Amino acid sequence: MEFFDATFFAFVGLVLFLALVVYLKVPGMMAKSLDDRADQIRNELAEAKRLREEAQHLLAEYQRKRKEAEAEAAHIVAAAEREAEMLTTEAKKKTEEFVANRTALSEQKIKQAEADAMKAVRSAAVDLAIAAAETVLAKQADAKVQSELFGNAVGQVKTRLN
Repeated sequence: MEFFDATFFAFVGLVLFLALVVYLKVPGMMAKSLDDRADQIRNELAEAKRLREEAQHLLAEYQRKRKEAEAEAAHIVAAAEREAEMLTTEAKKKTEEFVANRTALSEQKIKQAEADAMKAVRSAAVDLAIAAAETVLAKQADAKVQSELFGNAVGQVKTRLN
């Protein structure tokens, strides 16, 4: 009985195992499991593709917004530069006007001071001349001549005031 040795029983066990595997529909289960896994992978790939497209769309939108923000920032900077230039020009103009007004006011004060000084000198010269004339007249004139001269001087002053 060499026919029923260990190799034969191993072969019979293998056949029974394969029959059991076929009877329990293991290849169908494996095929179904592989199909399910393939479907799951397909779905994950589709989801990944959708997410990638969405990410590209968001990236494009953010790049557009960034360009708009950069353009707006450039406009703001340009407007600020124009305003700063305008303010600088206006400040320079006002400073020049202020200096011109102060110079004119100073010149006017100087002219007024010169005029006041001239009046003071003339007044002092007139007072000195009057004092000298009084002294000379007092020494040379009598009371009648003095009263005549005084009357003439008062008359001249009244004439000038009117």
